[in-house]
Amino acid sequence: MADEASRTAFMEIQGRMIEATGKLKQVQAQMRNKEGEKKRAFLTLEELRQMSDDTNTYKSIGRMFILEPKPVLVAEQEKKFTDSESAIASLQTSKEYLEKQMVEIENNLKELLQQDPGLARQIMSMSV
Repeated sequence: MADEASRTAFMEIQGRMIEATGKLKQVQAQMRNKEGEKKRAFLTLEELRQMSDDTNTYKSIGRMFILEPKPVLVAEQEKKFTDSESAIASLQTSKEYLEKQMVEIENNLKELLQQDPGLARQIMSMSV
């Protein structure tokens, strides 16, 4: 009976570990995406700031370019930059939470395997 309960607990912990790992990878991918957006916005701002205010600037919309005043484009890029920064900060807190959750799940798994050495042997024999 205890052996079956241990197996059930192991399967539950394993499922939680897989789920947390997937979420962590997703958050990391989103962070990389936002970092790229932030970098593009920063580089675009740097180029726009080097131009004089009377320069014709164009905004890309699909396959079309529309004439926009420089201040409008600068404001849009600054907004993209700040939005990316705030999204990265939010994703960082999510990442930290998920990492803590992973450590907790790992500790639960270690505790379970220490309590039931027979289960640990069964798992090791399955993976070999």
